[in-house]
Amino acid sequence: MLIRPFSTPEEIVQRLCERLRKERLHLQMTQADVAARAGVSTNTVSNLEAGRNISVENLVRIASILGRAQEFETLFLPKLNSIDELLHYEHSSQRQRSRRKKKDA
Repeated sequence: MLIRPFSTPEEIVQRLCERLRKERLHLQMTQADVAARAGVSTNTVSNLEAGRNISVENLVRIASILGRAQEFETLFLPKLNSIDELLHYEHSSQRQRSRRKKKDA
């Protein structure tokens, strides 16, 4: 399945949920098996496969059981192309809030 650029969030969620279900079935696991091993309810696994909202923590738990935790480890790594960008990234990550935009007077 090719990923088209400019997919809507709904399309991305649908594809991810489809893949998750296929992965679970490929591993010959039931929703109850995954739920028990992940420490979540069967309803949580069912909700995830149906594209309904669950917590990020539960998503990571389920992905870990399916052998997909590594993808989360690399999800928001910075895209840095130079030493200057690395230094700027490290400096900016120390701040707790972004600055407010100044209103025109």
